[in-house]
Amino acid sequence: MVKKIWKGFYIGTIYLFLYLPIFLLIIYSFNDSKYRGNWNGFTFRWYRELLRDHTIVSALYNTFAIAVLSALIATIIGTAAAIGIYHMSPKAKTVWMNITYLPVLNPDIVIGISLLALFVWMKMKLGFLTLLLAHVTFNIPYVVLAVLPKMYQLNPYLEEAALDLGATPLQAFFKVILPEILPGVITGGLLAFTLSLDDFMVSFFTTGSGVNTLSIKVYSMTKLGVSPKINALSTILFVGVLGLLAILQRRANNMKE
Repeated sequence: MVKKIWKGFYIGTIYLFLYLPIFLLIIYSFNDSKYRGNWNGFTFRWYRELLRDHTIVSALYNTFAIAVLSALIATIIGTAAAIGIYHMSPKAKTVWMNITYLPVLNPDIVIGISLLALFVWMKMKLGFLTLLLAHVTFNIPYVVLAVLPKMYQLNPYLEEAALDLGATPLQAFFKVILPEILPGVITGGLLAFTLSLDDFMVSFFTTGSGVNTLSIKVYSMTKLGVSPKINALSTILFVGVLGLLAILQRRANNMKE
């Protein structure tokens, strides 16, 4: 009994430490005062001002556009790469898995600076395209690592059976293999989307003038003090992600039933 109480207290303390800052941020997004230490009453003022701030809205648009596009492209490339690695010989598989792990283990600042050097060497103008390519690059390994475990769970004779029954390689993939590995593909896509949404360091080095993401916009605002409008924006993003997780969880439960 004491052990159960202690475990509950320990887990509760960890979750409180993780989520208390977020709850405080949500509460202060409705504070009528600019200063976080003072509570001047409940208001939707910052949400209204957020919608009127064209620079933040533009940064939000860029952030979601980059996140969605990079997640889609990285999911397609990463899934194809995972299937290719799965069918390799053990030696080649080891080599390519080590190469896949490198961007995951590398500090973001190394990836950002190296991609900047590459784009400058290629004489590419820094902007939306370079930002998109950078996000696709660091997202691909995460998709590969999400899809590969599902490939290993497959019956190794499943594809061969589909081909023997008259399916073409493309039909075997889309009708037999893809439905089996789809949970891993969705997981990889969501992970890529979240990482892209959250990224600052790589974006900072690979973006150009006039193309801001939310993380860069918030960083530039810290020099003059972060506006409560950012609290409102963070609250909207948090609720949006929470809603997305709830939908995915419900979908997973329906599939089990």
